[in-house]
Amino acid sequence: MKESRQITAVGSIAFDTIKTPNGSRERLLGGSATYFGIATSYYTKTNLIGVVGTDFTDNEWNLFKKHNINTESVEIVDGTTFSWGGEYNHDYSERNTLFTELGVFEKFKPNILNYKKDSVLYLGNIQPELQFEVIDKVDSPHLIAADSMNLWIDLFPNDVWKLISKVNILFLNDEEALQLTNKDVKQAADEFLSKGPDIVIIKMGGDGALLATKNKKVHISVVPNTPVIDPTGAGDSFAGGFLGYVAVHGMNNIVHAVKHGTAIASYTVSNFGVDNLSKIKNDDFKEKLSLITVKDF
Repeated sequence: MKESRQITAVGSIAFDTIKTPNGSRERLLGGSATYFGIATSYYTKTNLIGVVGTDFTDNEWNLFKKHNINTESVEIVDGTTFSWGGEYNHDYSERNTLFTELGVFEKFKPNILNYKKDSVLYLGNIQPELQFEVIDKVDSPHLIAADSMNLWIDLFPNDVWKLISKVNILFLNDEEALQLTNKDVKQAADEFLSKGPDIVIIKMGGDGALLATKNKKVHISVVPNTPVIDPTGAGDSFAGGFLGYVAVHGMNNIVHAVKHGTAIASYTVSNFGVDNLSKIKNDDFKEKLSLITVKDF
């Protein structure tokens, strides 16, 4: 059996304060790199690129160690770690930002140590300028996958389109796809595919996900009867499950890779922060996989 490819990921590492209809929590470990890295750790070696402040404690470092995540390229800078607060409305259809304190993330410059050639590269939803910087610094990635967010689409739409032209796999949600193209998800996927990616995945929250290639479009359901407690980080967890599967098994069964992303994300949404995500058991995971349905879109 061939060795799994490593994954290198750049994104935010943060402390999140979350308010939901099911309660609230303060200073949870979060950020795109955190959710993604824990998700991929079930599949292969993952290397994180990020920055934290001197308020990042042994509790947080130990969680990364527990999952065998390489944090050599996570810089520790004098100051406070990026923190963010968000509140979900009664049915989770809207999320309002309560505060954003960038801290050391404000001057973040990706520092990549001991990058392994032919890795899978994931660009979390940080500023496009930083995503380009990482693309320029890494040598011969096996493939490049990226996510973005509505803030960057609003501020730097041309840069987001430029990013799309540079990646093999694009992850966006349905609101971001609409914001960029003013089209429904099916038409938006076609427009994204025409710009360069081989695979486009549009996440639709409780309605599942659209997987689009030049040859097919399929709809993948969510795991039925999953309680939604805190959706924060679900998109990065989904990307982690998808790319973790691809790093091990290649691109021959991308529908199954989406099912893995969906099953992984179900753990994230069913509790606050990374609590359930960090405790996945194999038998339970297999059962979740078996409940996900696939149909032509």
